[in-house]
Amino acid sequence: MPLMRLIYASHPFGFDDLVLTHILKTAQRNNAAAGITGTLICREDLYLQLLEGERAEVEALYEKIKRDDRHADVTTLVQETSAQRLFPTWAMRHDPARSWMWTREDVSQGAVETATRDEVLAIFIRLVAEPPGPLSGTPRTCPFSGAKP
Repeated sequence: MPLMRLIYASHPFGFDDLVLTHILKTAQRNNAAAGITGTLICREDLYLQLLEGERAEVEALYEKIKRDDRHADVTTLVQETSAQRLFPTWAMRHDPARSWMWTREDVSQGAVETATRDEVLAIFIRLVAEPPGPLSGTPRTCPFSGAKP
C-alpha cells in the first residue's frame, strides 16, 4: 500500500527547549501508535518536518499541527505518495538545522516557500545518510545554524 509523505515548514511560536522536548516526546509516542515516522528539523526561526505513513493518519496529524498554536505560518512544501519510508525506524527523529541549510536571512526572504520539491526532499535525503546525533530522541537545544559553508 502506498504511503503518504508530507513535508511542511512553520515558524515556531513560543519557542524554547522545553516546548521542543514536549513536542518530540508527544510525537514519538503518538506517531508510533499511528504508524507515522519522520523527522523534525528545527531552530528558533524554522520548523521543517517530514511525516510519512498511511494517508489518513498523516492527514489527521497534519490538521492537528495546523491548529497547534506553537506553529505559525504552516506551509505545505511536499505532499506525495511514496513506495517506501525515508525514516522507517523513527517515530520522530530530531535533527537540528545544519549549516548547509538556509540561513536566517534566506528564511526571512522566502527561501523555504520558493524551494522546489527536489530541493526540500534533498535536505531529508541527506539526513538519512547521517547517523542520528546524540540528541535525536530528546534535544537539549535546537540551535540556530547561521551560515552556509
